[in-house]
Amino acid sequence: MSKKLFKNYTYEFDKNEAKIISNFCKQAIKQMEDNSDFYKDVRAFESIMNKLDENPLEVKLTKDEKTRLVHQLTQNRDHLKKTLDKSGFIKKWFYKTLYTQYNNILTDKFND
Repeated sequence: MSKKLFKNYTYEFDKNEAKIISNFCKQAIKQMEDNSDFYKDVRAFESIMNKLDENPLEVKLTKDEKTRLVHQLTQNRDHLKKTLDKSGFIKKWFYKTLYTQYNNILTDKFND
């Protein structure tokens, strides 16, 4: 089985997915912008936000942007899963929808 030489990084997001990813990027930028170690991450998330603002129906990401976004979404999803397991009813109710949204985006759009 041969490996693909070139990968297509064009994604189509609906309005809700684009809003979730945009809010996620804003939150990540806010948390990382003060630390100079995360300069490349901040730049990648700003670029993703700009692309989502231009045309959320068809977003062409670079390999670096896709890798950073998938990594951060996966880390966030895993953290939410751990929090869900330890939390009570009300907290679980709030986190479950966010966990489900992140999980759906990762499995539907970024499943490689």
